[in-house]
Amino acid sequence: METPRAMAILLLRLVTMLLCGASVPIMITNSFQLSGGEKTKYSDVKGYRYVVAAALVGSIYSLIQLPFALYYAVTGKRVFHGNFLGRLDFFVDKVLSFFLASGVGVGFGVSSELKRYVNGFVDTIETTGIDTFEELRKKSLIFFDRGHLATTPLLAGFGTMAVLTIITSYHRK
Repeated sequence: METPRAMAILLLRLVTMLLCGASVPIMITNSFQLSGGEKTKYSDVKGYRYVVAAALVGSIYSLIQLPFALYYAVTGKRVFHGNFLGRLDFFVDKVLSFFLASGVGVGFGVSSELKRYVNGFVDTIETTGIDTFEELRKKSLIFFDRGHLATTPLLAGFGTMAVLTIITSYHRK
């Protein structure tokens, strides 16, 4: 006995897990190395570590919730009966959606600000007659663009989690 609401919850949990999970490999493979040997990787930027943490927590939480959503979709009944666990689930969904939103803000903010900072730094150095910083500009722009790219699935994951919290709050008893 499946209901459209139960199927929507299952689908949204699955999509949230996949989107948050997709953000992680894109971010952790984000790195570049200059010809002088200096290497920069995602973990050198604290904001990117926060994005990875948010994506991992969102993916793991959705994975944990998936069997319960599947049971609800198949049987039409909740695994846990009672008011306390229903409320706990609701509030954890809310907190997680805000955590994902903060990860999105950090990811886009860090990428934009550091991209602007590196461009300004290279422009300042080039006016002094040193031309060797063009490699830094090119590789760092690609690095920060990949930071944007890795944050985009997290944004979509936040969107699906937000819709999920709306569905669960609208139909709560």
